[in-house]
Amino acid sequence: MIPQTMTAIAVRGGKGAAADLHPIQIETPAPRQGEILIRVRAAGVNRPDLLQRMGLSPPPAGAPETLGLEAAGEVAATGPGAVRWKVGDRVTALLGGGGYAEYARVDARHALPIPDGLDLTEAAALPETVFTVYANVFEHGALKAGARGFLLKDSGPDLLAQAMHAAASGDALIAPSITARLLSAFADVPAAGPPAQPIDPLTDREEEVLRTVARGRTNAEIADELYISLSTVKTHLASLMTKLGARNRVELAMWAYETDRIT
Repeated sequence: MIPQTMTAIAVRGGKGAAADLHPIQIETPAPRQGEILIRVRAAGVNRPDLLQRMGLSPPPAGAPETLGLEAAGEVAATGPGAVRWKVGDRVTALLGGGGYAEYARVDARHALPIPDGLDLTEAAALPETVFTVYANVFEHGALKAGARGFLLKDSGPDLLAQAMHAAASGDALIAPSITARLLSAFADVPAAGPPAQPIDPLTDREEEVLRTVARGRTNAEIADELYISLSTVKTHLASLMTKLGARNRVELAMWAYETDRIT
């Protein structure tokens, strides 16, 4: 049975030295849609954990305030839609935070089965390396080699149809959730020249839509965030592409970064 409260590791005073780490009792998280709850047996230590402990790097919005980006253990519970995993599966996962605890909640897509031959301590140090290699080889490498798009398995039929039409017309389509990761990877690459100027000034609403695209939001998420309809989102995206001469969302997002609309 999963307890209502659990032990987690916090930093005394919010920041400090390693000696300031201490156990606290907090509420045990429950898995939400598409998430699993891991009974943590081992946790990895990463540079962002050290920076957060020293008060130099706050956790991302919506992430637990407790430390820990990697953890390994067994699946203790599954949320709706997390059909790949079942209770008792041995997994290691990349977290937004909260790995230094008895239980950690994580997106089921960010969990991996523990390979044969690895114990839990070794497995806890695996996710950061695996996901980094995956991003570099499969995402960045494939696109650099000329791939005409990149979709995740859960992208759905609508996005798949859009990708097929885009490839047939010589264009490219990237899953919105990958956009932000790609831009982050190439953020330090110097631009080949000054960013192009729009053929017509962007409206205030187009500026808002542009910033959400650069953050990797899907059309549905943009509609919810800006309180507009899906058809209106598509209209603004089409207008942005026309004004900026962009072929896809990634080029829109890159332009937003190049012009300091996203920092």
